[in-house]
Amino acid sequence: MTPNQGLTRREALQVGAVSVLGGLTLPAMVSAQNPAKPLKVGIIGLDTSHVVAFTKILNNPKNEGDLAGIQVVAAFPGGSQDIPSSKNRLEGFTKQLRETYKVEIVDSIPDLLKKVDAVLLESVDGRPHLAQATPVIEAGKPIFIDKPVAGSLADAIKIYNLAKAKKVPVFSSSSLRFAPDIQGAKDNPKLGEVIGCDAFGACELEEHHPDLYWYGIHGVEALFTIMGTGCVSVTRTHTKDTDFVTGTWKDGRIGTYRGIRKGKKDIGAVVFGSKDVLMAKSASYEPLVVEIAKFFKSGKPPVSAEETLEIFAFMEAADESKRKDGTPVLLSSVLEKGSKG
Repeated sequence: MTPNQGLTRREALQVGAVSVLGGLTLPAMVSAQNPAKPLKVGIIGLDTSHVVAFTKILNNPKNEGDLAGIQVVAAFPGGSQDIPSSKNRLEGFTKQLRETYKVEIVDSIPDLLKKVDAVLLESVDGRPHLAQATPVIEAGKPIFIDKPVAGSLADAIKIYNLAKAKKVPVFSSSSLRFAPDIQGAKDNPKLGEVIGCDAFGACELEEHHPDLYWYGIHGVEALFTIMGTGCVSVTRTHTKDTDFVTGTWKDGRIGTYRGIRKGKKDIGAVVFGSKDVLMAKSASYEPLVVEIAKFFKSGKPPVSAEETLEIFAFMEAADESKRKDGTPVLLSSVLEKGSKG
């Protein structure tokens, strides 16, 4: 199944969900091929543990292969005062980057862009992502946007539309997508054809974001990695401790996501195949960081705009279904509404 099968031609035109790369070659990508001149990476948003984990991997002097020739050199702290997990962790992560990894801390995004070739947008709050990504895209620098890609479907569409217009490569993904078990489930000869998937994971809610955008994105991303695009409708059952979202794909397959707020909050998926049933589990950050490094060097996003926008439409439709007491909601309806936002 190809990445854009889940959207009609009209929907793809509405959201601008097409590859933004083409044959683009950016100076940042060229410099990455010269080991004597490392590709310089900047970070926007220092309020998540990802900034330390990613910098530790990228700035390892022993890196070889895809991870070689890339270094985080500067960062802009950002932060959101109305989200405790942002406000209360910002200072600690900023200090760690400055003192442990010798990353220069700058006062603004324009200052950051003068010093770097590519950007990791890591702000834990998705709401400022559109405003933070815009100057990066306007400057023509490739950008990885950590989950959630934005604080709303409308903002996510605007980011990808701008990237398309400026011909700047952008991608966003949860680390779950690149876990070996999750990747391996798609073309596993033991499993056979994927006929269904039940993904699960932690699903803590954050009042300023659509419910599944905050933590649910991990399990939903795993679901789409395994099932592919093509989801047409969503229904959701919500209780205090659990969310259960059922997606129906256009070929008749069914995929589900169980969001867990009580008990063990493991992350993974049960994959139903034509030959077997397998369990896929999560892994470390390194596979994602390897994909980011490859992306910064090549300018080729490993996840299409179409697929990312369908994932966020799935989660938006789940919220709409919750508001309508579990009534099925078409993804096309929320995509159309989001494109007008």
